[in-house]
Amino acid sequence: MSGLQKGAIRVAPMVVLCAFTVTATACARKSVTRIEPTAVTDLSGRWNDTDSRLVANALIEQSLSHPWAEQYSSAHGGEVPTVIVGSFRNRSAEHIAVETFVNDLERALIGSGSVRLVAGGGERAEIRGEREDQQENARADTRARLAQELGADYMLLGEIQSIEDREGGESVVFYQVDATLVDVESNVRVWAGQHEIKKYIDRRRLRL
Repeated sequence: MSGLQKGAIRVAPMVVLCAFTVTATACARKSVTRIEPTAVTDLSGRWNDTDSRLVANALIEQSLSHPWAEQYSSAHGGEVPTVIVGSFRNRSAEHIAVETFVNDLERALIGSGSVRLVAGGGERAEIRGEREDQQENARADTRARLAQELGADYMLLGEIQSIEDREGGESVVFYQVDATLVDVESNVRVWAGQHEIKKYIDRRRLRL
């Protein structure tokens, strides 16, 4: 066999490989399908928007089933308590959009109709800046008055933790969310709750 023929044989597999790569690339396509925002989707098995919403609703429902809100109303002529949502720390092993979870908690609190919710954190600072600006630039009869904020009676605080147990292509992820409601004036914890999620994830490849 001549050197030219041997060279051709060595090159042939590379040509086939290149042709296969081009064909595979040409056949690959991207598909996007719109789904309902509330649809339950679990692709990776990690914490997602569904977990955030369900846990927030469960914690607020759990909280309002305890007597602290009724006790406050009874002691204040039927007035509902005022709540502010403080920090929720992410102590899990993965990135979690804590701000989204806090927003879900706030929506659940407002939707309950059992409490008044006041702004906190960055929102409060922005509102105060607007109020200060009005004192200088707004018409006198339209200015928001200073020192008229509604003080919070209770602050909701908490943390998110996770544990992952993995073996081969299988894993179980456990999430635990703890929440505490604290009396702002006395520092007394009036409620402490917990909600858990456990997910089984199977990444084993099927054998043909």
